[in-house]
Amino acid sequence: MPIPLLWWVRIPFWWVRTLVRTIHSPQPAMFLFVGRYSKHPTLWNNAVMGNAEAKARKLLRRAGTLRARELVTAGIARTQLTRLVEAGALIRLSRGVYTLAERNSDDTDDGLRVIAERLPHPRLCLLSALRLHGLTTQAPFERWVSIGNSDRAPRIDWPPLRVVRMSATTLNAGLEERRVGRRLIYVSNVAKTVVDCFKFRNLVGLDVALEALRDALHNRATTPDALMKYARICRVARLMRPYLDALA
Repeated sequence: MPIPLLWWVRIPFWWVRTLVRTIHSPQPAMFLFVGRYSKHPTLWNNAVMGNAEAKARKLLRRAGTLRARELVTAGIARTQLTRLVEAGALIRLSRGVYTLAERNSDDTDDGLRVIAERLPHPRLCLLSALRLHGLTTQAPFERWVSIGNSDRAPRIDWPPLRVVRMSATTLNAGLEERRVGRRLIYVSNVAKTVVDCFKFRNLVGLDVALEALRDALHNRATTPDALMKYARICRVARLMRPYLDALA
């Protein structure tokens, strides 16, 4: 069957049209043939992704951890953050909290970084505070945080939280500031932490409270006067007096 002449006439125009599009388009010529059904990466966006990765690395090296909204404000799109996580350049610690994959590990674990970023006024207490003060051999799976009696309990996907409610007087007593990256968290001091263990002995156990009291006095991390000061504030002075007299 003879090929229609019109088909031969259309060939030069088709090639001319493709050539013109190739010259004036910033995309590689091969993608003009593949079309929108191609599953290959958009190579012409590699420069943009490279700039986003360099900017994210610079910001995270300075801050340690950042929220997604802060990275977006710096000019990095959320889709670019997702691609950087998939490429292994960034790590998503929790919802909206990112850090570098090759960050240097220190004594501040990732859970504290997330708490410092996600919670407005984080206060560590009880087992988490004992761990930071080196007064327990336990490694609690949950992070113990204290809030007011009428405060809304924080909800984050990770790390798991153990929320303890306290009155306004005991909540703000004996707090120390600690820097986690570029954020500040509050931790109950040694004396207040030991007293809290006696006050909430039904949560942590009396054996943990006695161990913390013994270690705190043995290591001279606090004094009996400081312990009794916070014991009066927390209304457990009568309970702690016999144990304190026996160990002091």
